[in-house]
Amino acid sequence: MNENIDLVIFDCDGVLVDSEVLAVEVDKRVLAEFGWHLTTEEVVEKFMGKSAKAFTAELEEHLGYRLPHDWDAEYASWYHHAFETSLTVVEGIEPALDALTVQTCIASSGSHEKLRKTLGLTNLFPRFEGRIFSAAEVTHGKPAPDLFLHAAARMGVQPERCVVIEDSKYGVRAARAAGMNAFGYAGGMTPPEWLEAEGATLFSSMYELPDLLRSHTPS
Repeated sequence: MNENIDLVIFDCDGVLVDSEVLAVEVDKRVLAEFGWHLTTEEVVEKFMGKSAKAFTAELEEHLGYRLPHDWDAEYASWYHHAFETSLTVVEGIEPALDALTVQTCIASSGSHEKLRKTLGLTNLFPRFEGRIFSAAEVTHGKPAPDLFLHAAARMGVQPERCVVIEDSKYGVRAARAAGMNAFGYAGGMTPPEWLEAEGATLFSSMYELPDLLRSHTPS
C-alpha cells in the first residue's frame, strides 16, 4: 500500500457509518429539552467528534448544575430509532476498505455498545472485530491524543507510522497531537476549512482514499 504506513485508524461516526447527520438532529432535540436551542452548525462545532461524557459535561456547564448519572437513558431510544430506520454506510467506504492492504482499526468517541450497534446495523462489524477501540478505554477523549495512542499501542505500531481518517476537527486535532498524519473526510458535516485548519489532508470521497494512501508522503 505505502511503505510509510503500517496502520490506518478510522473514526467511526461520519467516516464508516453515516450517523452524524442523524445524531446531530437528535442532539438538537435533546438539548432543546433543556432549553438550549442550537443550530445544526453550532452542534457540529461544539460536540461532533467528542464523547458522550464531554457532551454531558458541556450541558452541565451550560445549565449550571449536575445531572443524574443516568440522565440520558430516556433519550437513548431517540438515537436507536434514528439509527435503526435510517443508518447507512458512508458512500464508497466498502470498496475503499476492500482495496486496502495495510492493517486497519477503529478509534471512536462512541461507547463499545454504540459501536457494536452501528457497525452491526451496517454489516461492518466483521471487518473490524477485535480491532475496535473506544474513548471509554482512556482517561481523556478527543481532542486529546490518548485514544489514538492507545489504539496504535494495542496494534503494535509507532504513531508516526499511522494515518488517521477523521471527519471532525476534534478528531483531526487529536491525531495531530498524537504525532500521526490525518486525512480529513470533507464529504460530511464539518466544513472543510475546519479540518484543514487542524492540519488534515482533505479528501471529499471515500472512493479516493486508497489512491491517496498509496501516494501519501508523511508530514
